[in-house]
Amino acid sequence: MKKTLLSCVLLATVLAWVPATNLAPMTGEQLIKAYYTAYEKKDWNSLAAILADGFTFSSPVDSRISLKDYKEKCWPNCKNTKRFEVKKLIVSGNEGFVTYNAWTNDDKLFRNTEYFTFKDGKILSDECFFGPGVNYPNSQK
Repeated sequence: MKKTLLSCVLLATVLAWVPATNLAPMTGEQLIKAYYTAYEKKDWNSLAAILADGFTFSSPVDSRISLKDYKEKCWPNCKNTKRFEVKKLIVSGNEGFVTYNAWTNDDKLFRNTEYFTFKDGKILSDECFFGPGVNYPNSQK
């Protein structure tokens, strides 16, 4: 009896230290917000942790590129991105749309809309649609 009680106490103690995100998958809204937070913090590991196996990215200048190509081609934009401001976020089931304003380090505004799909609590794809002005931070516009 004491051994069972001790085991239960140890298990409860361990579970108390496990972050809640490990117990339940993030919602689509949480995933999208975490995506942009990773860019603001320049934290590739945080971003990679929420991207599903088989992740693809598309935009007017990219067509369903792989995670490897995304990291090489798109991730460097984080160095010139100051912040994001979500203007509209709609999630339904395994898909979501977000429109945001964002600023480069030299305070140039860019506004895009992105369509995300989700699988097993991670982002499976991102399709970016450029708005007016600077399309993406390193575009030299």
